[in-house]
Amino acid sequence: MTHLVPFMKHILLVAVLTCFPFVLRAGDGTKKVGGEFIYYADASLSLKEAKSLAIENAKLQAIAKEFGTIITQDTRSSDHLTESDERSYFLQLNSAEVKGEWVEDLKEPVCEVVEVLSDMLVIKTVVSGRARAISNDACEFEVKVLRNGTEARFADTNFKNGDDLFLSFRAPVSGYIAVYLIDEAPEAYCLLPYSKEDSGQQFVRHGREHIFFSPAHATPQDIYKVDELNMTCSDANVEHNQLYVIFSPNPFTKALDEQQDELIPRHLSFKDFSKWLSKCRKRDKNMGVQVIHLTIRNNE
Repeated sequence: MTHLVPFMKHILLVAVLTCFPFVLRAGDGTKKVGGEFIYYADASLSLKEAKSLAIENAKLQAIAKEFGTIITQDTRSSDHLTESDERSYFLQLNSAEVKGEWVEDLKEPVCEVVEVLSDMLVIKTVVSGRARAISNDACEFEVKVLRNGTEARFADTNFKNGDDLFLSFRAPVSGYIAVYLIDEAPEAYCLLPYSKEDSGQQFVRHGREHIFFSPAHATPQDIYKVDELNMTCSDANVEHNQLYVIFSPNPFTKALDEQQDELIPRHLSFKDFSKWLSKCRKRDKNMGVQVIHLTIRNNE
């Protein structure tokens, strides 16, 4: 099983934002957003992780600039003038605090390390994409990543090489779920629907807790379909992955992917996955997405 995908270290990142937002209304209700952002990232981060975090937060800042934030009292910020440029300092802004969501990239994000200090990296990031205001149409749902057990007490996002992965899911309405793991390549691996599910859809019933990747929790007619997942960390001491959990009350079919090894989940490039997800979300305003960050470490 290949590595399962990027999370950011629980460290405090100070992002210095210089934003030049540009907005253009689109017929599908999205707006063109983006700008240039300067990030001060802790020097203990790897360059790949620092850039990944810079891009994610740059998108969040662009969304916040256009649509605002939800928990403004927790988005601790201060503004001042430096060389006639107004800059904002944000601490750990996350996707739960902004009133919009990123729909798609219009251009590939660009990251450049402009200065290396003793305790931090200074990274300039430019993002361009489409975002939309969060509406009440998207269905809320509850999801937990479970490590080496299927009860709630096993909830954890920090894995060691060889640990088992399970997923707990519950929604207020019946619908369809898909789960993708994104590694550092980045490559997107389809974990749900199961590889033996010919329909390309994974149905879930309202109000019921579903435990995925566990044969013990499958129905007798579906037990043969269950894929059991084992987390691995290859050459690096630590790997960071992202788990995309996608749910809608409306039917949708997983992305077109391929399988090169029966021991590895079906996969596609992250670029193609992003295009597929963007099209799905444009067509379906009820579709909700949660991104969960995972860390996998070698046993030492």
